[in-house]
Amino acid sequence: MSERPKYGVDIAGIHRELTLFEVKPGLKIAILNILGDTELVSACAKALAEKLKTVLYDIIVTAESKSIPLAHMLSVETDKSYVVLRKSYKPYMGNAMSAETLSITTGEPQTLYLDEKDQDMLKGKRVIILDDVISTGSTLQGIRLVMQKAGAQVVGEAAIFTEGERAKWRNIISLGHLPVFTD
Repeated sequence: MSERPKYGVDIAGIHRELTLFEVKPGLKIAILNILGDTELVSACAKALAEKLKTVLYDIIVTAESKSIPLAHMLSVETDKSYVVLRKSYKPYMGNAMSAETLSITTGEPQTLYLDEKDQDMLKGKRVIILDDVISTGSTLQGIRLVMQKAGAQVVGEAAIFTEGERAKWRNIISLGHLPVFTD
């Protein structure tokens, strides 16, 4: 098995080598997988909590699944609740709200679901949307649509990294930026 190329990053005082992965012919992205990386998740949550100190918000909202540990640790750091939008519907979710999105990592349409139990908690609240990496903005758009349906006000968007066209993400609170790689 051949070794995939890597891209080194320093984020929140931690160094990681991210694997480059081809998402479509001629286009590679550096994959940040924070699942199980408690050292990185903890450091990034602390750094994001510091950057979010000036934002007035009530709840953190994220999409399943890689950013869940980050949402949890940010919740611990800030003493704010968090809500996870699911990517598949389960019967126990009741009358869930939903919106469709397209992820760069899967290349497939996905639906984001807000569990019925979380809808009252979000109504009238100020929320921060949180993701691990913001690449195309499609997940953000899907979360915004669900938040609008839930009656929540999005007051900020945050991520460990933005990716691609840097100017497109100037309003995102992030710890760093990743380039895309073309052949």
